[in-house]
Amino acid sequence: MENAIIEFEDKLGVRPVFGGVHSSFGTKNALIKLDNGTYLELLAADESNTQAVLPRWMGLDLLKENQITRWAMRSSQLNADSLLLKSINPEMGLIREGSRNLPSGGQLQWDLIMPLSHPEVELLPFMVNWDKSKLHPTDVLKQTDCRLIELFGMHPTPEKFKNTFKQLDIDFRITKSSEVKLKAIIECPKGHVEI
Repeated sequence: MENAIIEFEDKLGVRPVFGGVHSSFGTKNALIKLDNGTYLELLAADESNTQAVLPRWMGLDLLKENQITRWAMRSSQLNADSLLLKSINPEMGLIREGSRNLPSGGQLQWDLIMPLSHPEVELLPFMVNWDKSKLHPTDVLKQTDCRLIELFGMHPTPEKFKNTFKQLDIDFRITKSSEVKLKAIIECPKGHVEI
């Protein structure tokens, strides 16, 4: 995790803040506040957790390089979103709740549609509902002067996602590429950076 934090600090000019561990999933994270209720989450294996069931979520155990593997969108209709994702891939759509106590007091609470452990990169979003929580992660992160310009995908057959994104009522650009990738353009103290 420390290497990823240093790498992102070098790229963006902002140091990610350690968030905590996901003991059920064998991972730990660090966060960077962006804008408009968005944040970037760095995820790494928690090697001290020997009880975690493998493979870990979010494609972590398939990674060949540091990269964006998943993206989330906020939703207050997880049941409908779950049905849509299950219609595309029956493995998707499992809803789970989570919470974390904050060092400063208070608690984050959420329900989410679980991201899978495969493939390495998934262009379909997973959804998070923060309605149970008085706080959102961005409420407790320091201001960074970072702003998400665009998140977009790359895929050999981008047209296969068109109907799904229309049903989700989101505008998400996918360019044609031989590789499956997620890319973000972030405005930050070091300028416009693509990760």
